[in-house]
Amino acid sequence: MAAPEREALARVVANRRDIRTGFTMEPIDDDVLLRVLGAAHQAPSVGLSQPWDFVLLTDLEVRTRVRALATRQRERFAAGLPTPRARRFDGLKVEAILATPLNIVVTCDPTRGGPYTLGRHADPRTAPFSVACAVQNLWLAARAEGLGVGWVSFFDPDELRAELGLPAHLQIVAFLCIGHVEEFPPAPELALSGWARRRPLAWAVHHDTWGARRLPGGEPMSLIEETVAAIAPVDQAARADALARQAILTKPAGSLGELEDVSVRLAGISGTCPPPIPEPVALAVFCGDHGVHAQGVTAWPQEVTMQMAHAVMDGGAMTSVIARSVGVEVAVVDMGVKGDLPDRPGVLVRKVARGTADMAVEPAMTPEQCRLAVEAGIDVARDLVAQGNRLLVTGDLGLANTTASAALLAAMTGCSPEEVTGRGTGIDDAMLAHKTEVVRSALERHGVSEADPLVTLAAVGGFEHAGLVGFLLGAAAQRTPIVLDGVIALSAAVVAAAIATAAVDYWFAGHHSAEPGCRRATEHLGLRPLLDLGMRLGEGSGAVCAVPLLQAAAHVLAEGATFESAGVTERED
Repeated sequence: MAAPEREALARVVANRRDIRTGFTMEPIDDDVLLRVLGAAHQAPSVGLSQPWDFVLLTDLEVRTRVRALATRQRERFAAGLPTPRARRFDGLKVEAILATPLNIVVTCDPTRGGPYTLGRHADPRTAPFSVACAVQNLWLAARAEGLGVGWVSFFDPDELRAELGLPAHLQIVAFLCIGHVEEFPPAPELALSGWARRRPLAWAVHHDTWGARRLPGGEPMSLIEETVAAIAPVDQAARADALARQAILTKPAGSLGELEDVSVRLAGISGTCPPPIPEPVALAVFCGDHGVHAQGVTAWPQEVTMQMAHAVMDGGAMTSVIARSVGVEVAVVDMGVKGDLPDRPGVLVRKVARGTADMAVEPAMTPEQCRLAVEAGIDVARDLVAQGNRLLVTGDLGLANTTASAALLAAMTGCSPEEVTGRGTGIDDAMLAHKTEVVRSALERHGVSEADPLVTLAAVGGFEHAGLVGFLLGAAAQRTPIVLDGVIALSAAVVAAAIATAAVDYWFAGHHSAEPGCRRATEHLGLRPLLDLGMRLGEGSGAVCAVPLLQAAAHVLAEGATFESAGVTERED
């Protein structure tokens, strides 16, 4: 292929868009449609089985009934969304079924080619995979012809199959709306609306083994190093604008206390004044089991980690209830639970191993395990921001994780084990003394310090701690504010701060928990907790409680009347 052709293909690929708005009802010429369908029909397929068919829908009555099916599914989806995301979704157009002259239903016949189709024996999914290739060919050919394509996924496939009278053995792979458009947007509509963002190519290319990232012809890429390099200082000009606006709002200077500082910090993070309201919000509950549990540092059995993870997923855990009440979405991240969490929406399986080693005997993690866990946390932060979340919240689950937190805090802050070791899940004096001695012994065994944070993290941390370190760094690299929960998150934060000091400006301490290490950590980080309610539940509960405070601070800066606009006489100096 000559260079001009390669360049033309690259432009078509780069400008392919999922179009939902701006269609016209101008008819599509038959010759154009034949070329588009012909390109789709040339797609590769397993065993040359060509399992696709194309059902062309032009009848207005049929399409009106189909649109009713999609509308009903959209309404069901919207009903399950937290309020902030529901508000954003309400203004999002998700289909153009009646706004285009043509709909195409692309189906898959998984039996086509017969029982001996080459390549389908080991994995029958290759048939719908082949049809997906046909859809992409169709889409690219349509873009080359100046046609827009929108993929509608708000269907129950059984309902749609019945409405269209399709044979029962057919699978519906895609429902496409096709037509001429007034103009093609410069970026995907979901990106322009702030609903989602693209993931960098460099994050998606691995060589030989998972996590060995390197672009062809490039140098090996460290996701941790790239993330740290992307953490920029907050915008001082926006901070100054926010301070100036606070000074002219209709209130005595400083009368809103910490809320004023929160609004100024949010402006610096976003680079705008007033800052956008930090919503939607996502809580990520990082889960992991700990080998040090074998040392008898908690009275609870280790299987409680898995049981509580299920409670969070099912919505009955206290954190889930609080999160639901303030419109916070919950994701459960399996970093290293001994059991297996179910495959269901809201569960992110990033398991590095089934629990850490016993830090009282050997390093809790190998360097490679620690790196993979930190990178997984970075990726979770990136994914949640890419899904449109504008505020992240830390959560954690893991029996014996306060022991690991105490060891991290002692190593990273220079505090004694007595100063940072607490009662965790409610242990008595004798067990507290034993737990403190376990922390002291582990520190002496490994000789860890603040000088090498990742080595310290691997020696005495947990998989959820390492995931949180990546999560905190990833949020800062995405210029996204993040609320820290209690001692688990704060112990991860002192490690992350040692890796990238500038990241601290993107973090808010949600609350002072009853664990003694919390106060030491916030002092070390220079953060002032927003709440002090005596909470010690963990799981993200205290941080979730602080979310409305951040949102209120942003609302005040955005909507508060000034002395001039309200006609209020200012104070005489």
